[in-house]
Amino acid sequence: MLQNGIWGTVLNKNSMIANPMLRKIFILAILLFLTIFVGFGLFYGYWNSASPIKTCASCHEIGRSVGMVTLSAHRNLACKECHGTALSNGFHSLSEKGMMIVNHLEGVTDEDIKLNEPQILEVMNNCTGCHKTEQAKWLSGGHSARYQDIFLNEKHNKTEQLNFDCLRCHGMFSDTDIRELVEPLNTTGPWKFENNLTGQKPVIPCLACHQIHILGLPHQNPDYSNPQNASYERKNSNPFVSFYNRHDKTYISTQNLPLLQLWEGERPVNISWDPIMRNCVQCHAPNAKHQAGTGDDRTPRGVHEGFSCTTCHDPHSNDAKQSCTKCHPAISHCNIDVTKMNTSSLDRKSIHNIHWVSCIDCHPKGRPVKL
Repeated sequence: MLQNGIWGTVLNKNSMIANPMLRKIFILAILLFLTIFVGFGLFYGYWNSASPIKTCASCHEIGRSVGMVTLSAHRNLACKECHGTALSNGFHSLSEKGMMIVNHLEGVTDEDIKLNEPQILEVMNNCTGCHKTEQAKWLSGGHSARYQDIFLNEKHNKTEQLNFDCLRCHGMFSDTDIRELVEPLNTTGPWKFENNLTGQKPVIPCLACHQIHILGLPHQNPDYSNPQNASYERKNSNPFVSFYNRHDKTYISTQNLPLLQLWEGERPVNISWDPIMRNCVQCHAPNAKHQAGTGDDRTPRGVHEGFSCTTCHDPHSNDAKQSCTKCHPAISHCNIDVTKMNTSSLDRKSIHNIHWVSCIDCHPKGRPVKL
């Protein structure tokens, strides 16, 4: 019965395998395949476990990046923790890594390889393995907006025509020009994406504000047995935040960003020296004349002039619901519940707009006299 089945065909004296020479070739082919398979497995395991100095850094194209990460807050992480392995994303990852080898053998001399948008989003997904709290806050805030939320917004598109500069803040890592991203470029619409898969992608991923390979120390929980680490005297953390400049495809550390120059008419506005705020104003910026309240400017004026954005806004969620209670009692001396005031900057008619409310807005006749 076996001879009538598959094995019968293989063992049949008239088959190709029955020929001594062909049988040897067949066996050698199997051994060669197993050798390659085992060899690849051993090499793959070594590459993902050995020091980057012996693996990734051996390619001159990314030597600079490896050198930077050894001085960063992520120095204790293996490259694969953020970038994945050659097989972490199936054939796509394998083909990507394969092209790196091809480029290396062909003598590509690019010393500063840039990740494209799909790769940026893959790295971002790996960030959430350690930064779950930050991800949850980001998802609950405005910075988690998707392409369709921004570029298919009819109210905005009818008042302001889409242009290339939109991508400076909304889609910093987009691999396409605005003309190849959405059509038509007018104020009548209807608008649609050239690629239907674009709409669900986030326009402001983590790497828009965070440079991974940046000078810093690994995170350590403070020693709370020391009273100075648990009291108001504790030192504030100094987060390293950077602004990604789409035009130059480079990061600029907040320490190197200029302090905003802003005027209210002819009067210069006092600006906080908080480095993180310098990052915020790159997108939440005034018009070309630097007049306060124009464009997307939300710089505090009035009674809150000199405050930083982070005084009220959580850096990741942008939430500011509990910010008033940090300084104000729930019921003010005027018997007004500050938590119920219309403080939103979205309502231009609100006299309590938190960004530029002043004393005269509530006291047009001057300070009340105590009886």
